[in-house]
Amino acid sequence: MSTTTFETAAPGRALRIGLWAAQLLIAIAFIGAGLVKLTTPIPQLAAMMPWAGQYSETFVRSIALVDLAGGFGILLPALTRILPRLTVLAALGCSVLQVIALVFHLSRGEAEVTPLNIVLLALSLFVLWGRNGKAPIAPRRF
Repeated sequence: MSTTTFETAAPGRALRIGLWAAQLLIAIAFIGAGLVKLTTPIPQLAAMMPWAGQYSETFVRSIALVDLAGGFGILLPALTRILPRLTVLAALGCSVLQVIALVFHLSRGEAEVTPLNIVLLALSLFVLWGRNGKAPIAPRRF
């Protein structure tokens, strides 16, 4: 009786670099957006993002916290190797958030702002795919 084992090839260097670059870009975008939405007075924020003046401050600040959580979650668990599986969950959350943002902006007739959402969605899906199976981060051993 013969047994066959299938070994998965280690992820290539280009894939690993691409995933880290995507994670960094997502983190910068989400943390930056979160900080702007969290710290900018609503009248000034509404001048940059008209929707922000049409919803409650609580809603706007809550979106800021979601952005911050996604930005930190996509990077820090993988970087520290403490619960790196959270990076996969953050990538899923960032993907869902971008789909919601696309629908939101399109429903408001704001198609001109959706290219950024599409890019962030693509990057988030790439990280989700890569960190979930192709190039996962091993947890730190204590």
